[in-house]
Amino acid sequence: MNASQKFLGGIILGVAAGVAIALFINSDKGKDLLSDVTDAAGNASENLKNRFSDFEKQAKDLLSKGKAFVDDIEGKVKDFAG
Repeated sequence: MNASQKFLGGIILGVAAGVAIALFINSDKGKDLLSDVTDAAGNASENLKNRFSDFEKQAKDLLSKGKAFVDDIEGKVKDFAG
């Protein structure tokens, strides 16, 4: 089998796979599967947004506590030095 025959075989296989996928997606089972995948992607996106929001709140809280700690230490050092 030479290179052009392999190439032609690949093209035919690709077209056949594309047709099979198109037929499946247009069937009722394919539409149900596509709907399920779309719903799962939407749920995953919402979950990710919620987790990021929680992380952002925790990071802001930690930063606030860190600033308060530094201010406290700074005040103690000034009291000790002064």
